[in-house]
Amino acid sequence: MKQVVQNYKSGELAVLDVPVPGCKPGGVLVRTAYSLISTGTELMKVSEAGMSMLGKARSRPDQVAKVMQSVATNGVPATYRKVMGKLDSYTPLGYSLCGVVEQVGAGIDDVKVGDLVACAGNEHALHAELNWVPKNLYAPVPDGLAPRHAAFGTVGSIAMQGVRQGEPQLGEVALVIGLGLIGQLVVQLLTAAGVRVVGADPDPTRCELAERLGAAACGDPASPAVEAAVAELTDGHGVDQVFLAAGGGSNQPVELAARLARDRGRVVDIGKCRLDLPWNAYYEKELDVRFSRSYGPGRYDPSYELEGRDYPIGYVRWTERRNLACFLDLLARGRVDVEPLVSHVADFDDAVETYQSLKDGDLKAVAVLFRYPEQAQEQGESAAPEVSVPEVRRTGTTVAPARSAKTPVRLAFVGAGNYATSMLLPHLAQRDGVELSTVVTTTALSAANAQRKFGFAEATTDLDAVLGDKSIDAVFVVTRHSSHAELTRQALLAGKTVFVEKPLALTEDELADVLAAVEESGNDRLQVGFNRRFAPLLQEARNRFGTRTGPASLRYLVNAGKLQHGSWYLQQGAEGSRFAGEGGHFIDTASWLLDADPVSVYATAAPGNEDLQVVLRYPDGSTATISYVTTGAAGFPKETLDLIADGKVLRLDDFVRASVYSDGTVGRKQWVSSRLPKARDKGQNAELAAFIKAVRTGGPMPVPLESLVATTSATLAVQAGLAGGAPVTLARAR
Repeated sequence: MKQVVQNYKSGELAVLDVPVPGCKPGGVLVRTAYSLISTGTELMKVSEAGMSMLGKARSRPDQVAKVMQSVATNGVPATYRKVMGKLDSYTPLGYSLCGVVEQVGAGIDDVKVGDLVACAGNEHALHAELNWVPKNLYAPVPDGLAPRHAAFGTVGSIAMQGVRQGEPQLGEVALVIGLGLIGQLVVQLLTAAGVRVVGADPDPTRCELAERLGAAACGDPASPAVEAAVAELTDGHGVDQVFLAAGGGSNQPVELAARLARDRGRVVDIGKCRLDLPWNAYYEKELDVRFSRSYGPGRYDPSYELEGRDYPIGYVRWTERRNLACFLDLLARGRVDVEPLVSHVADFDDAVETYQSLKDGDLKAVAVLFRYPEQAQEQGESAAPEVSVPEVRRTGTTVAPARSAKTPVRLAFVGAGNYATSMLLPHLAQRDGVELSTVVTTTALSAANAQRKFGFAEATTDLDAVLGDKSIDAVFVVTRHSSHAELTRQALLAGKTVFVEKPLALTEDELADVLAAVEESGNDRLQVGFNRRFAPLLQEARNRFGTRTGPASLRYLVNAGKLQHGSWYLQQGAEGSRFAGEGGHFIDTASWLLDADPVSVYATAAPGNEDLQVVLRYPDGSTATISYVTTGAAGFPKETLDLIADGKVLRLDDFVRASVYSDGTVGRKQWVSSRLPKARDKGQNAELAAFIKAVRTGGPMPVPLESLVATTSATLAVQAGLAGGAPVTLARAR
């Protein structure tokens, strides 16, 4: 992987190829989407590295004291070797980022692979493609918050800890000296807390920005404007708090703080500025001088940061992790806005040039973000993220033996849960020319129940025995989602025709494993249980709609409803998100109606619930919008669909009624069961008939494998889209 580093001796900046960090217990491995350059702290470090040895010594007297102590203890030669060895080595840069969890270490149960997190720490949230981050230095990103904004989490926590040290109260007045990145955030946090703010900075553009973000007045600290604003807002008493967010060697900030603070006011040092306190001024007002230590309690404590030992909330209300989570929440709720602070977004590969431009003053910025490859990017930026749709490769001869009409098709079922026993097996048990050979389950009782109810010849818990049985023609995989890909892979390698319920895979790696089995075995005899395209009502409506010449607009509302407590669908850590499990149904239906595979996916989620909006774009300009909602009324139909193109409209009402409108005429068909007037045929029986026919004749599978793969890739891209907040391009592998 790549990482930004600096040699403190020579000042060299580089993007190096370094090993990927291991995922240790107690933390997560995070792939960076955006990282934030601290234009104060990091540029100070970069500038120091370019100094002479004497200049370095003058800028870090604390380190000089340590060197002198080492000389006294170890002697000059040993100390020299130690100091030169440390200086002449690469050190990392960065401490604030947002990324996607790629691997979860032992002992972590609050996030899962694919989750978006904000990370902190100058040893853990580096400008690098991958970082290992311990538990107390990351926080989940709220739904709907863009990754580029969540990357501000660490500097936001620094500003928040400073504000907490000032103990502001409603109606008070504060002075913020220094309107760089931290100062701008302090202004917004104070404003959100009901405090009126005066800002001081010699840069007029920063003063204008702070006023747009909520400051009552801002000005150059050397001008009378700041003092006049303070006098007007405080009736001449002075401000309640002064926040020192400035840097540099001038003593002007602490002198200005003493002059404009009220009697017994509070002065909080957040930045790194000179602190030669004028004794008389601070003594006469009895000013309370406080220091703000970085992100908050826990900082620099190895037992907290590295070992994950939290402080009891009753004793330490706001730790660094709680500050991080609180700041992300304020961002998500719009109480703090960081977008106006983003002066520049640079590609990670251009890191060295970006730092040089900042150092030389060619790039004047409040905040600069690095954008990483293969990660979601915002709408309107230079490139769209991509999810690769794997190419289907076949080697050898496809396994597709034809069977005589008199020889039954022998089926095995792996899994016999509710869906298998209610929606599939009742159709197969009555079908001529089908023999239910073996049912395999993890528990003996469920296999025995299925055998008794549907007439399987055998019931077992031994999967290998089924896969090794050459008399079995096809295997149905109807287990929990997390096992679908692996069981499908094994069955394909065993030469079986496979019917797997959706989803085919929960990750891109799982999908790749399935396709590797196809390539290795030459066996592409696979069907995924996307049954809606086989529904008789929808098929007839599609025929009546006819061919189209122009792009179409499709709207699909899925009123999914709430899951019952205890449903295994809620086990998202193991079984994937709810949409990952069943969203392929709706994407496949849209693609079938539009007769193409999607080329991009955009997804957005409603904060705090599972409601999704998924927009698919197709090669001819057609679009399909899938609204997947869990907060609707239970009495409303579950699925409604509209297809609009060429002056025609196809309307589907929950597989009970379908209408086609064209040129002022209306054609309607209503499918009604004689016993159940509201019965819905969603195509399972027709799908099974097509699958059995393909097995018997050795003919083509009901749905081309390429289409199954495209639908699965599009479903997986929804998670990437949610993480990145931008459209995801579905790039066909070459």
